[in-house]
Amino acid sequence: MSLATSQQAHAGQARSWLKLAVGGLLVVAAIAAPFVVYPVALMNVLCYALFASAFNLLIGYVGLLSFGHAAFFGAAAYVAAHAAKVWGFPTELAILAGALAAAGLGLLVGFLAIRRQGIYFSMITLALAQMFYFICLQVPFTHGEDGIQGVPRGRLFGFVNLEDNLSLYFVVLAIVVIGHVIIWRIVHSPFGNILKAIRDNEPRAISLGYNADSYKLRAFVLSAALAGLAGGTNAIVFQLATLTGVEWQSSGEVILMTLLGGIGTLSGPPIGAAIVIFLRTYLAAIDFPVTVLIGFIFVACVLLFRRGIAGEVIAYMRKRG
Repeated sequence: MSLATSQQAHAGQARSWLKLAVGGLLVVAAIAAPFVVYPVALMNVLCYALFASAFNLLIGYVGLLSFGHAAFFGAAAYVAAHAAKVWGFPTELAILAGALAAAGLGLLVGFLAIRRQGIYFSMITLALAQMFYFICLQVPFTHGEDGIQGVPRGRLFGFVNLEDNLSLYFVVLAIVVIGHVIIWRIVHSPFGNILKAIRDNEPRAISLGYNADSYKLRAFVLSAALAGLAGGTNAIVFQLATLTGVEWQSSGEVILMTLLGGIGTLSGPPIGAAIVIFLRTYLAAIDFPVTVLIGFIFVACVLLFRRGIAGEVIAYMRKRG
């Protein structure tokens, strides 16, 4: 075995051990976190981490910037809340109904928007999301500005009491982990490789025989469904669904989370979501202008580390070999 081959083998083994160590630390931290930090705040971070990762699936691996992704998050929240409170659905079916509703809305929005590219695609998604916002404001079942309140958490599969914050935390953690595993599987599948090929050079992908619009539409629906999974879970956690979930500010916030963590990385969006949510939660209690600070962070991110936090760390590790 040559020296170069031996060094590569040792480097690969070191990376494997590093991944196992980081994974073990993350598992320990996830289990210990609710005993140190308020579980509801952690669940909010987890839901937005999944939301940001779903958005990153679209922008990071397909190259489509949606300005209206909050529509899917908020639609799922409304459907899940209504299904649990009015229809009496079990919690797991209410969340699933919200995700399916978001997927259906994603199919409609994607079908209308996917034929355009660049800023035109972004503007169409923003316009359709604003239309959906005004629909939510007017239709009776959303209760307008009051929203759907007093949503029962119920019992998971009939025996896990979700009124207990600690029990609900581990259920939400499991949902978010499953969502991220789905995203990881999509990214590392042949379908994901085609999406990245379309992102990098769409005319070349088309010349190879791939229907780019079809693949982009499927990715859009998958992203909407995963965002809906996050939205439905969030409605159960906070026991309400309001217009805040469908406002354009929520779409802007998830873009900031993804940029801050790192576009096109699997670990970046959860990191960005944690930073933004914790800043918003803890600084709001002292009347600090959180939006101003988040704006400064966004400017610093764009100017100093354009790859985002996770992107810069990964680039540094690759540079060091």
